[in-house]
Amino acid sequence: MSTEFLLQHSTFESHSSSGYEAIHPSFIVIPGDLVTLSRPLLIEAMQRVPSCEIERILQTSLVPVAWMPHLVFYAACGANAVAYAIRHDLKLVANVAPDDFHWAVRKLWGHKLLHQATQNLAETTPSLSAKRRLTPAQALALPSVLACLAASLAYMPFNIWCLALNAIVSLFFLSVVALRLFCLWPTRESSSPALKLQPESNLPVYTVLVPVFRETAVLAQLLRALFRLNYPTGKLDIKIIVEETDLAMRRALASCKLPAHFEIIVVPPGMPQTKPRALNYALQFARGSLLTIYDAEDIPEPGQLRMAAQKFSSGRDDLACLQAKLVFFNAKENWLTRQFTAEYATLFGLILPALASHGLPLPLGGTSNHFRTGILREVGGWDPYNVTEDADLGLRLARAGYRTGVIDSLTHEEANTQYPNWFRQRARWLKGFMQTWLVHMRNPVMMTRQLGAVGFWVLQSCTAGIFVSALFHPLLLLLTITQFIILPRPSPDASLLLIALGGLNLAVFVLGYGVAMIAASKALRRQGLTGWWFTLATMPFYWLLMSAAAWLALWQFIVSPHQWNKTEHGLSKLRKSGPSDGGLC
Repeated sequence: MSTEFLLQHSTFESHSSSGYEAIHPSFIVIPGDLVTLSRPLLIEAMQRVPSCEIERILQTSLVPVAWMPHLVFYAACGANAVAYAIRHDLKLVANVAPDDFHWAVRKLWGHKLLHQATQNLAETTPSLSAKRRLTPAQALALPSVLACLAASLAYMPFNIWCLALNAIVSLFFLSVVALRLFCLWPTRESSSPALKLQPESNLPVYTVLVPVFRETAVLAQLLRALFRLNYPTGKLDIKIIVEETDLAMRRALASCKLPAHFEIIVVPPGMPQTKPRALNYALQFARGSLLTIYDAEDIPEPGQLRMAAQKFSSGRDDLACLQAKLVFFNAKENWLTRQFTAEYATLFGLILPALASHGLPLPLGGTSNHFRTGILREVGGWDPYNVTEDADLGLRLARAGYRTGVIDSLTHEEANTQYPNWFRQRARWLKGFMQTWLVHMRNPVMMTRQLGAVGFWVLQSCTAGIFVSALFHPLLLLLTITQFIILPRPSPDASLLLIALGGLNLAVFVLGYGVAMIAASKALRRQGLTGWWFTLATMPFYWLLMSAAAWLALWQFIVSPHQWNKTEHGLSKLRKSGPSDGGLC
């Protein structure tokens, strides 16, 4: 029986108001009996689909093409869709080519899906979206604070004014220092039960989202890493996400013979063109009850998905996310990569595990975070207007009452080897920390009730603390050097307040440098990296580089708050070794 006949036969009726629920007979699928649905017929069938069914079609890749009383006939896109139809006793009559399926989706529903990916959080929970830089209250507060500072300078002795302002800025420095001290303190060992190896039949479907943009240089390395994932391919749903305007990437992917569990998701053009917007678009196609994200340069350990699935299975229902550890495969390439490695070692080896062990909110990394898909959708996915969508999402999960943990599995990444590339990336991160702080401080009282007093402090330290300390670091350093080195002997008319000001700055820098170096040294030793004394001793110069990026971040926040500074990958002279991709590309 031809598909054309099915679509045109007068005995077939459109669906009833109850949807496509029906009694489906058992059947045996014989591939030879399935015809390939043409684009015109596919469009005709999809045009008759009600809005309530679109989500199911996207996640199953099954398109209803004809109806009889109590019977629906489907066209399947890909082996996973056929397997799903068999498991659920659905009647298949046609196949759909993946390119045709996604072409039809973009043609008919692309605008709606893109609007959902871009505006869902801003429309449903505008108070948690960075689409608006400042609320009216915040916009009023900023000039009010500046006016108060100017007025206080007119009526207050200059030395006292400087001391007060210096003390306020020092609080942000000290919050970051206190966070590192907190994470250096020995934590109580977790009493969670040992993970039990799950049989393959019990493993859930796992969606892997891989956003790529202008990443042809690392495509072969990426595919090798994805092929190595030790997870049943029948339960693996890998979606490579590419922008419609990225023609070079689309051509490169088209030349690859990808397995059936791979799917290419093409994101229609739109603004803001950010990674979280692309992730939200692909999230609407996700089949898995668990979901993770890998960046284009990522090389995760093969067993990472199984480890995360087992920990979710043995964890509480409020465990929403697990963060894997990010390390660099080119850590020793140059001074910049060593500094980057020390920074990541401290964050993923000390800070995040300590916060997780105390049930505190985690500022997630941008990759290798594993989610329960249902909870991710419940909280609105990622904020496409926030350029550090990872840190923001970790805080939103905590505010919604969910927990985030860590897993002892590594994902190897490429550390930035060139300063301009690092500079753009760091400016984006710092701008995002500022966005995240402003969003979550729109209602400080509610936020404190949701996170608790310690959670409130963690938020301040991981967002405003990092941004403000990077912004004012060279200014306070210059003031301290001037007072204690260039002018070591205060003049007779110097006030005690001025001396106290210098003492405060000196204490902040000594304590800040010392604690940061101790934390980095401990974290590096845990990775087996020893003897990095020069790297540790020159960390203050690395922080001065961050200050330049912070001032760029401030400027970009004013003129282009949602601009995504693209990080170029594939610049390292080193490559992570791995098996061949089998000639698929």
